[in-house]
Amino acid sequence: MEQQVVAFLKEKESEMVEVLKGLVELESPSHDKEAVDQVGEQVQDLYKKYVGGSVQKFNNEHFGDHFRCEFGEGDEQILILAHMDTVWPKGTLEEIPFRIDGDKLYGPGSFDMKGGIVQGLFALHALKTLQVPLKTKVVMLFTTDEEIGSESSRELIEVEAKKSKYVLVLESAAASTKGKLKTSRKGVGMFTIQVKGRAAHSGIEPEKGISAIEELARQTLYLHGLTDFEKGTTLNVGLVKGGSASNVVAAEAEAELDLRVKNTAEFNRIIPLIQGLTPSKEGLTIEVTGGINRPVMVKTPEITKMFETAKEIAKEYLDFDLEDQASGGGSDGSFASQFAPTLDGLGPVGDGAHASNEHLLISQMPVRSALVALLIEKLANE
Repeated sequence: MEQQVVAFLKEKESEMVEVLKGLVELESPSHDKEAVDQVGEQVQDLYKKYVGGSVQKFNNEHFGDHFRCEFGEGDEQILILAHMDTVWPKGTLEEIPFRIDGDKLYGPGSFDMKGGIVQGLFALHALKTLQVPLKTKVVMLFTTDEEIGSESSRELIEVEAKKSKYVLVLESAAASTKGKLKTSRKGVGMFTIQVKGRAAHSGIEPEKGISAIEELARQTLYLHGLTDFEKGTTLNVGLVKGGSASNVVAAEAEAELDLRVKNTAEFNRIIPLIQGLTPSKEGLTIEVTGGINRPVMVKTPEITKMFETAKEIAKEYLDFDLEDQASGGGSDGSFASQFAPTLDGLGPVGDGAHASNEHLLISQMPVRSALVALLIEKLANE
């Protein structure tokens, strides 16, 4: 059966490319509900064509509608996660068009993660067409706001993860590797720091002013000093704004801070320090808002066992040595892993997520699709 699945999907390579072309050429920036919903309609049509089964839509006022697809039968379920939104604004295709150069398929959203959507659909297509028996049903959850923090989809992801035996995430494989899976992810914290001082004319009476920008610079140096590479903890003030004119002592300044940690203990150590920022002098105020955006995904024994199963499949049926690594980025797998063993990075092999050289390797599409299909079969029939 396994070799049949592999052969079936290899024959589908050109069809997979055509399907992916259609999705890439439908732009879907996270904040454009209409655009993301167009992709959603296309994905639903593809699901009905290649897999079949029930489709449940979750209407969303501000972002694209999420939807849940169910395949097979059983009291237990395996959850597959995919998101349809991208970081690319409308009009990007004019500058970075879909194109193929040898084995590389380029286009905004190809690697992150429309290629993963296609590979997942074809994995289920193979299982259905070849009538591979499954003791566990498969639920595919397609969401629309992963790139901006999954605010509207997090609850839905967690509800489904709580009901799941395993979770598979179709995010792209680790970039610039031979398809490494992601078995752990750093937790992510996002904070906004607002500083208020007192304005004054910088030439006539600067002594009457208290610079919010100066204070923010001082606090930024303190925050960056909390970075500990050995512990895997990083703090980065990546966006700063403030002031009104060069000849005015700045009355206000604001920064956005990104925090990454390898374990929850580091969250517990660092967050109070961020929230406890104190002004260096009278006349200044500091307000900190924000918190944990994505929890830490820990490589548990259960996740290790899932990876070993995938590794055996890759070696025996796909003739390659599958590896894993930790990721500094978060995904919806971060949420799911709090409730069920989760394996991430099962999507495309390639590089350039969020960059102009975004691409995937065409020859790896059927290979990764087969890996997902055979992994579903193994996990469903334990």
